[in-house]
Amino acid sequence: MNHMLKNLYELLSLELPDSSFRLNEPLKEHAYTKLGGPADLYAEAACPEDAAYILKQAKRQGVPVTLIGNGSNMIIRDGGIRGLVLSLSKMNKISVTGETVIAEAGSRIIDVSLKALEHSLSGMEFACGIPGTTGGALYMNAGAYGGQISDVLQKTLVLTEEGSILELGREKLVLSYRKSIMAEKKFIILKAEFNLSFDCKEDISARIKENTEARKSKQPLEFPSCGSVFKRPPGHYAGKLIQDSGLQGKNIGGAEVSRKHAGFIINKDNCTAKDYLALIEYVRKTVKEKHGVDLETEVITLGEELYKGQHA
Repeated sequence: MNHMLKNLYELLSLELPDSSFRLNEPLKEHAYTKLGGPADLYAEAACPEDAAYILKQAKRQGVPVTLIGNGSNMIIRDGGIRGLVLSLSKMNKISVTGETVIAEAGSRIIDVSLKALEHSLSGMEFACGIPGTTGGALYMNAGAYGGQISDVLQKTLVLTEEGSILELGREKLVLSYRKSIMAEKKFIILKAEFNLSFDCKEDISARIKENTEARKSKQPLEFPSCGSVFKRPPGHYAGKLIQDSGLQGKNIGGAEVSRKHAGFIINKDNCTAKDYLALIEYVRKTVKEKHGVDLETEVITLGEELYKGQHA
């Protein structure tokens, strides 16, 4: 561990007692795929102000920062991530005022849908089966069952690269299919505000139940995975293209194309990130050869193939 990281760890641990910091943290413990090497320094911010302070101090000491949510839509390579990995998982409060739901970035988007149900608010039913955080869902304009974040988002609170906190309305985020301006601007989402509408609680509950049952019956939830791997190509369904290519059950190492849903690649038997990524590329190549369609990944890949340095 280099001197800068050790100094940063000691400073942050002293200055921010409500947040938590760990050296050489195995990132597979924080990823749905159960893949990934260590983070040099892993930080869990307790509040927006702590997140801003962490970012400013890391920038001041020249330490790169990588943000992760709850690891549901990402693949972390076997070498792990150098520098500081920032998690907002402690920032998970959800509140309701009238027809507005305010959720911190580390809250689960599933819990936001359930909080809306609790207050007879409709509009978040589509999110009841999305395993990511609110921040992650907004970052990629997540959607399911005919709905998406851009349908209900009103505004968001973000942290800039320089450590400033800004409030942005939906129109500033350039939300499109599985995209937002967040990556380009390197914004860190801190909080989101959703504008919903009152409806019959029983009807909302029925829609959530229907979506949840559909997810359980069609998705391989019994195995670690990064969720749906590929975006829907124009005029096609990724899962059907993969299935029609005869790839269900295809494996590389411990990674396998799910027999339950071809759009999912599962960690069936202690696979490595290298296996997982190799299988994604094999699927893309095969579908291109058989159907002439380029599959674009929906997931984010982070980290290094192999880390040869020394850890503290």
